[in-house]
Amino acid sequence: MERALSLARQALGTASPNPAVGAVLVKGGRIVGEGFTQPPGGPHAEVVAIRQAGEAARGATLYVTLEPCCHHGRTPPCTEAVLAAGVREVHLSHLDPDPHVNGRGKAELESAGVTVFVGEGEAEARRINEAYIKHRTTGLPFVIAKFAASLDGKSAATSGDSRWVSGPESRRWAHCQRTLVDAIVVGVRTILVDDPELTARPEPGEGARQPDGEPRQPLRVVVDSRGRTPASARVLQGPARTLVATTDASSEAWRREMSEAGAEVAVLAASEGRVDLGELLRHLGGHDILSLLVEGGGELLGSFFDLRLVDKVQAIIAPTIIGGKEAPTAVAGRGARRMADALRLRDVAVERLGEDVLVTGYTGREEGSGA
Repeated sequence: MERALSLARQALGTASPNPAVGAVLVKGGRIVGEGFTQPPGGPHAEVVAIRQAGEAARGATLYVTLEPCCHHGRTPPCTEAVLAAGVREVHLSHLDPDPHVNGRGKAELESAGVTVFVGEGEAEARRINEAYIKHRTTGLPFVIAKFAASLDGKSAATSGDSRWVSGPESRRWAHCQRTLVDAIVVGVRTILVDDPELTARPEPGEGARQPDGEPRQPLRVVVDSRGRTPASARVLQGPARTLVATTDASSEAWRREMSEAGAEVAVLAASEGRVDLGELLRHLGGHDILSLLVEGGGELLGSFFDLRLVDKVQAIIAPTIIGGKEAPTAVAGRGARRMADALRLRDVAVERLGEDVLVTGYTGREEGSGA
């Protein structure tokens, strides 16, 4: 199963909106076939492994990180392929929460005489597919809040200059992370101040790649409630698609200008004069966006935290002191009135990125998981 989990990680990013799954066929104590889920429209992990094994699949044991599907989608059911191949035993990490499956794949295999075991490598398999699981159970994207800050919590100097808070290793890591998510969102102030392109630009051979070898690009989302993004903004250019989320407070002329510049424009409900972020998540989830990376600025990040919409945090802490009460903080918003109300992460992991420190953790709040 460890090998199957390793294969599943290779499908992260490219498999979406399907789950990232790894599969290994074992017979006579050796691996006779293995594979991971291919990009949408391509074969699932089980089918890749079975094709590689050929006749050796008959009587073999299948280790797979998710319950085989049992319904027709872009491809035929994997359960049919498993049965046709003559696999005698299946070990799966956990059941597929998709309403079309959710135990029916297991039942179909068992009714045909295949022995099925559930639970091996479950924790890691669920971690790999955390975004898929949330989307299938709530219809909403898995929200990752990512920011870089100095040791004193600042995201920029007093002038607003933010290039660069973090070091080159952190920026290299960030570009790889962008290839693994379905969408990345920033507020309009970030567009006006920094004019970012918001594309994934990983080093050669790094990050999730498209079939042509180019980096996988996330959907770029700009939250612009009143229509301030200029048509010349770099976020409207480049190889990635762009969605501008706005409200009816923006003008029709500006929306038309955004469309002519190549962006999709979504007019969403407003909350306190700004784009309703819950409505934004529902819109994105309805368009098969499983994972959303919130990169800034501080007000947008603060709003996501205030509304308990964040599932995971990736905080890069640089060994720098900026100071100044006017310097922007990494997370703004209303914040916690009491320390007892402050958000404390769980399952925290810490790693070095050059001279910087990456802190990763989960909010563990039901509101964030089911918002």
